[in-house]
Amino acid sequence: MNVAGSIARQRMERGEVALGIGVKFARTVDVAKAMKAAGYDWLFIDLEHGSMSLDTAAQISMAALDAGITPLVRVPNGEFGMATRVLDNGAMGIVTPHVDTADEAREIVSRLKFPPVGHRSVSSGLPHLDYKPLGMRVIADTLNAAMLNVVMLETPQAIANAEAIAAVPGIDGLLVGANDLCAEMGIAGDYGNPRLGEAIARVVAACRKHGKWPGVAGVYDETLLPRYLALGPAFVLCGTDISMLIAGASRRNAFVRKTIEDGARVQSVAG
Repeated sequence: MNVAGSIARQRMERGEVALGIGVKFARTVDVAKAMKAAGYDWLFIDLEHGSMSLDTAAQISMAALDAGITPLVRVPNGEFGMATRVLDNGAMGIVTPHVDTADEAREIVSRLKFPPVGHRSVSSGLPHLDYKPLGMRVIADTLNAAMLNVVMLETPQAIANAEAIAAVPGIDGLLVGANDLCAEMGIAGDYGNPRLGEAIARVVAACRKHGKWPGVAGVYDETLLPRYLALGPAFVLCGTDISMLIAGASRRNAFVRKTIEDGARVQSVAG
């Protein structure tokens, strides 16, 4: 059964790389269609560091389903009530940060997957299935197979446990959070450090062994990112809404100011 908003999973199942964009400051549903137009496959809607409400996250997720871009929502670690509510109202997956052990990963599966995989409460009339009156068994099986259950590895302990975490049934992807990982390793902001590359390579290998998808987030420098893309991640966070807005606006500002200054110099010489 086709499930709305599953484009990221479909791309990864074809062996392609799914590209995502962080949604932290946007507050309207327009961002879903805009980021689809920009060519992205999934939204990384941030309820861990962003201040948006659960309702706003749900509305953006709902818009993403119709726009054809996958809405993934990062919720604070342990906030399972928040996670299941946003899943019931449009999200196609949850990103759980700061997961260090296989036991934590098993708990996440138990809370976020429907029976018989986990113990999430089943609700009818879900937007992912266009509110069709399907039986509970069909709903549970379909969404268990379609949703993405992603855990973030952000400490040396998590990297050491990567293979055990990847082996947990019901976990779909392991996302290396470069920002926190580098800080935890004592190399904050040093995204070119070989230790980060070694950590990503270890996660990629663990995922390949256990049939899971490895991901990379937090490295946006265009001179550094290629080396990590070469390691083979299946999904990549390319940046955030606010950083790209500032970067694009800054480039246009610099272009216009330089054009004005160049024009003034030409007029000065001509005069």
